[in-house]
Amino acid sequence: MEHEHTHSHDELHALGIPHSHGGAHPHVHENTKAVVNRLSRIIGHLESIKRMVEDGRDCSEVLVQIAAVKSAVNNVGKVILQDHIKHCVVDAVEENDPQVIEDLCTAIDKFMK
Repeated sequence: MEHEHTHSHDELHALGIPHSHGGAHPHVHENTKAVVNRLSRIIGHLESIKRMVEDGRDCSEVLVQIAAVKSAVNNVGKVILQDHIKHCVVDAVEENDPQVIEDLCTAIDKFMK
């Protein structure tokens, strides 16, 4: 059964997420809208940190805000990873596609650094 793919190719590359280029069937990811919204908030937060630096704000304040962004990025990464396991990996196992497991291991290795 073929589904519409909701992650853009550029989004996946930007996030370093292994993905199909059309060989395996694409599928709908239930958290795409939430992930995109979180990423937009993170981008806005980074822009405000940039302004803080430009305005000469206290380094401690800047570091606290950077820590908040790092936490937000890690949290959105967890959502994407869970979604990947629940959908992409499950589908790959059902289709006996070992490459997706290799891609998952690579993604986890990069995500955990």
